[in-house]
This record gives sequence, structure tokens and C-alpha cells, in this order.
Amino acid sequence: MRSLRVVACVAAATLAATLAACGGDTAPPAGPAGPAISLNTTEPENTLVPGNTTDAGGSKIIRSLFKGLVEYDAKTSAPRNAIAESIESTDSRTFTIRMRRGWTFHDGTPVTARSFVDAWNYTAYAPNNQQGAGFLSQIEGFDKVYTVDPDGPGPRQAPAPTARELSGLRIVDDHTFVATLAQAFPAFPTSLGLIAFAPLPAAFFTDRARYEAHPIGTGPFEFVAHEKGTKLVVQRYDGYAGERKPTIARAEFRFSPTLEGAYADVVADRLDFLEVLPGDALVGGRYKQDLAGRHFIRAGAGLQSLTFPLYDPRFADPAVRRAISMAIDRQGVIDKIFTGDRTPAEGLVPPTARGSTPGQCGPSCTYQPAAARQLFDSTGFQGPIEITSNIDSANEKWLTAVCASITEVLGRECRFVPVSTLGEFRRSINGHQMHTMYRTGWVPDYPSIENFLNPLYRTGGSSNTGLYSNPAVDALLAQADSTVGEQDSYALYQQAERLVLQDMPAIPLVIPGVQTGWSTRLRNVVVTAFRDLDLETVTVATASAPAK
Repeated sequence: MRSLRVVACVAAATLAATLAACGGDTAPPAGPAGPAISLNTTEPENTLVPGNTTDAGGSKIIRSLFKGLVEYDAKTSAPRNAIAESIESTDSRTFTIRMRRGWTFHDGTPVTARSFVDAWNYTAYAPNNQQGAGFLSQIEGFDKVYTVDPDGPGPRQAPAPTARELSGLRIVDDHTFVATLAQAFPAFPTSLGLIAFAPLPAAFFTDRARYEAHPIGTGPFEFVAHEKGTKLVVQRYDGYAGERKPTIARAEFRFSPTLEGAYADVVADRLDFLEVLPGDALVGGRYKQDLAGRHFIRAGAGLQSLTFPLYDPRFADPAVRRAISMAIDRQGVIDKIFTGDRTPAEGLVPPTARGSTPGQCGPSCTYQPAAARQLFDSTGFQGPIEITSNIDSANEKWLTAVCASITEVLGRECRFVPVSTLGEFRRSINGHQMHTMYRTGWVPDYPSIENFLNPLYRTGGSSNTGLYSNPAVDALLAQADSTVGEQDSYALYQQAERLVLQDMPAIPLVIPGVQTGWSTRLRNVVVTAFRDLDLETVTVATASAPAK
């Protein structure tokens, strides 16, 4: 593979005004005119390939670099066509997709129907080991290109696929293709805004190493440089064909080692945007004074859970999992750490998602110390109880409080095991190397009950990292997916949710509120349901000094 450091240094020369130059006597070419801003996030787990990006930090950056067939409104999350001119179907199974003309990749090559079809085939093909493959499972022929081990979930010991391409994809012409699904799936057009459905340029297939060193997208911003462990820089792509054109010239995604440090930077105007505030800033509402007039609060659209590695036999008994859930005083943790700025989870789907219903988890998600202790003691569970998570996004204090509740109720020590970065944490999770409960956070790709269930709890789901599998759940999800009317599918999804909760492969903990903060420089700040700053509409006050 080409040295990323060399490529990043060469690319950085185009931004000498904001990045360190690589030396030489020739003046660097100018980048786009306009202000630069800085944002804090976590470093991407993998190189920036859309079909292999499921972590929060990588997804955030991918969304700035790529635009797909569909996008989601920054304020309402409602889907609307982007590259797609129309997506039509008479039966919710066969979709004719017509594309707008004039879209190009950042290397100037045109975006065509083949750009999508080749990308989807690559993502779905099991030997390519793309984390987002499961998102394409609705397309006809997926079971031929993505095979699983018949003795258990996951592709690790799977037989070889019998096909390399999805039989349900057919190119009509340069700007039209047809997607045929295995069965009706009314939510398919809405799902096409997921980054797993993004197109890929021909350059990806001719020289993947070069692409990984310098990703080429279709979005309003293009890649400039990635300094490992420190930052990643993008700049405005002036050839962008979308309707909303950014005014900022550059965005620098910084990877702060601590959320507390990033918070201090945003308070002092050394950082322009912080997507989530640390626990210390929430105590007593301190952030409301520190960031007066420049913070945002709203109910969260996601879910924080504890997931069990079900490939570890210690966690095979559902009674162990339910006992631990009932030992957690969710409201007590919220009151102590978040001063009430969170909501206890009552199921796997928060109330902001279409099709959700309250109280799905029932007694298993309520604080019942006596019942929890009795059930736990009856299981014969051996060894300590541990919870692990990355600590570069403010997880240590509240999970330590969760552990304290478990220890007090069950009489068995619970320890919090920190992992320095999200990337390191996710690599262990995706490699199925976990032997403790681990924190999982899910922000929906689109606000539907379906998106909280299929990726996480269907056998072989793209984010089913604990390797949960229940054929009855799979059957209910398949039945719900194939229901022609989306409203009619909700009861089936809810039934599947209750069945998953009986097994308790993950413990729903809290629905996180969204508290974000920004510098005094920013104007027109819009925060999406993904906790992204809307880079297409944000502006910088002209009278302000540049960020430090």
C-alpha cells in the first residue's frame, strides 16, 4: 500500500494556510476561498470506504465526502432524492432508479448507474469483508454472494459464495438501473441514504490502495489529508452538483484524546464544534453558562446499550443477562451523572423512531434489586463482571456508575475496563475478541423501528457484533420487511422486538439526549439527528478572528 503519510503530506501542501507544508520552493496551489472550521470527533476505525464504515467517527466524515441516491433533511430527517431523480415501484419489490445528470466524483469522472451497481456488488460480496454488507441483504441474490456459517452466525467459517454479483441489480443505461429485492420492502427507498449504498469511482477498483490513501467521493467536500491520531481535513468541492452549496472552504475533524479537553477548547474558541458534551459539563447545567447562546439541546434519537458477546459461553444463559439488567438503576445513574438529561430505555427502540411503542422490555428493564439478586444467584455465574468501552467520548463515569449499581445489587464485583480510542474498541468488537459486556451506541441511519432491529439483531446483521441469532426473530423480521405498507409492518417489528428482549442479547440502558456546543464564530448552526453539524449550511461570522 502507498504510504499514507507521504500522500497526506503531498495533499497538505494545497492547504498551506491551515496545515504544515511539506517543504520545497514552489508555492502551493490555492484551495477554495472561504473560512475554515474545526470539529471534534473520533478517529475512523477503517479507511474511508463507505461499505466498510459503521463507526460513528468514520460515518460522520463519510457523510461529508459522499452523497448518495437519497439524503435526509438536516432538521427533520425526512428522506429526499439527491443523486436520484426518481425511485419508482408498483409493488415495493422492483425499483427503477433514475439518476440526475451532471454529478461527478471528486476526480472529475461521471457518476453513473455502474458506479452504484459496482459499489453495491463489492460491498455485498462476503470475501470483501465489508462491515456494511448486511444493509444490502434485501436485494435479490444476496444469499448467493454473502454466505454464513451454517453452524452459527458470522462469515468466518462460511462456505464460498456461489456468485460474485447481486442478481437483483440490472443496468439499463448510464443513468438508470433496476433493483429487484428478494421480497417486498417498502422502506427500501428511504434506506438508500445509508452510506453503505454510496457509489464508488472506477479508481477504487483499479487501485484500491491509492483510493484508501486519498478517498474519492461525490459529496460537498473532498478529502485533503489525514494525520493519524490528530486530524483529518476536507475542503469544499466546487464541482458539487447538489442543490445546497457550502460556504465554508474547509473543515478539520480533530481527534481529541479526551472529551474534557475538547470541551475546554470549544469554550475558549479553539474548537468550533463539539458534537457531545462531557459528563462534567452536564453537572448542574454548567454548559449552559459556559456556552451561553451557543449550545443545543434535544431529545436523542439513539440508544446506549450493553451488548453481550454471545460467542463467550459465560453469557449463554439469558437469565444471567436479565439479572444484570434488573440490577441496573438506570434513573439513579441518570440523576447522578447526567443530572436528568437522559431517559431510561424501555426497549430497543426509542420513541423518536417511527413504529416504536413504549414499555416493550417490561420488568426486565426496571430496577428490581431483590429479583435480580435471586435470579443471578440461581444461574451459578462464575467470575467477575466487567464492562468495557472507549473513553474518548465521555463513557467512563456513567458506565462506572452502572457497574457500581450492579456490584451493590448482585454482590459480585463489577469493574469498568477502559479502552483508549473508539477505533481500538471497535476493532476488538468487530474481530469478535470481546469477553466482557461492552457498550454499544446506535444512532439510526433513518428513524424507523426497522433500522433498530435488522442491523443489530437479525442473524448476520451488519452491526450484530455479539453474534445473536434466533430463527423466530429472523422470521418475524422477514415477514415485517415484506409487508407492502410500512404502517402495517410495525406490529410485526414490535413483536420481534419483544422476542429479542426475552433473550436479552443486549441490555437497553439510556436514550441519550443531544447536547452540543460551538464557538462564538459559528452562525446558522443546525445539528442533525446523527449529531452532525450541517456543513452545507453553517456559516462563520465575518467579523470574527479565525479559530485558533
